[in-house]
Amino acid sequence: MGGGRREAALELRTASKIGLASLSAAVAETATFPIDILKTRLQLCGESSRPPSRTPPLASAAGNSLRVAAEIWRKGGVLGFYSGLSPAVLRHLFYTPIRIVSYEHLRVAAAPDGSLLGKALAGGVSGVIAQILASPADLIKVRMQADGHLLSTANQPRYAGLFDAFRKIIQKEGFPGLWRGVFPNAQRAFLVNMGELTCYDQAKHFIIHQGICQDNTYAHTLASVASGLCSTALSCPADVVKTRMMNQTSGRDADVYRNSVDCLYKTVKFEGMRALWKGFLPTWARLGPWQFVFWVSYEKLRQVSGLSSF
Repeated sequence: MGGGRREAALELRTASKIGLASLSAAVAETATFPIDILKTRLQLCGESSRPPSRTPPLASAAGNSLRVAAEIWRKGGVLGFYSGLSPAVLRHLFYTPIRIVSYEHLRVAAAPDGSLLGKALAGGVSGVIAQILASPADLIKVRMQADGHLLSTANQPRYAGLFDAFRKIIQKEGFPGLWRGVFPNAQRAFLVNMGELTCYDQAKHFIIHQGICQDNTYAHTLASVASGLCSTALSCPADVVKTRMMNQTSGRDADVYRNSVDCLYKTVKFEGMRALWKGFLPTWARLGPWQFVFWVSYEKLRQVSGLSSF
């Protein structure tokens, strides 16, 4: 009887964590989505399907954040910065709660003594699990964001909306097409979550144990800034490869990259090593505010709900 009550209480706490993580992630994603679409457009600039330009990357209009943002504004106004928001929010309704809750469980098993290596492994594995499950929504988000670039060349977008994208991808590429780019996606997820979850966890406890402040909003803010920088530095190359792989469609440019290794090779060959960090500043500019909004709201909601701190 007592065991059944404990199991029921554990299930209730887990369900609460899932709901709170989904809510916090949806708010954070909506608040920072314009920066994400700017990052995606920058990463798609200069793809190796075209001959390499003699113009230095930083001098090109496509590689300039301000000019890309101005182009988005001219073609779509405010709504242009939210193209692909619905699949992005849908993705986080699965991705974020799975990785957050999984990390807390894996952390107990992999790092019972609080070791950094165990936490890093728990963070990476939880990210891979969550990203594989959420990959179809991430694929559609990337393609809908990239569709906005077609408007600047007088072409029609490939998809009219979220459900239209699901239907067309399955029709043209089959059901497995929803998982195109899943391997670079999973690689990025491992690096992002290894950096984000581990760094946030470690930084927050360091701040508290060193007496810099209590377990409050200030500690959560400092920890979120540190984790944002760490995860961006680790994941940006994999993010560039993931974005380019997922933007490919059968019949249009499916032969540009055979796999993620080929994409990495061609990107470096045609554009140089610096291309692997295309969109670094927009990525960091997004991850910083995203993690601030998410972690502060998530920790506060856990406190209000009577749950322990992350």
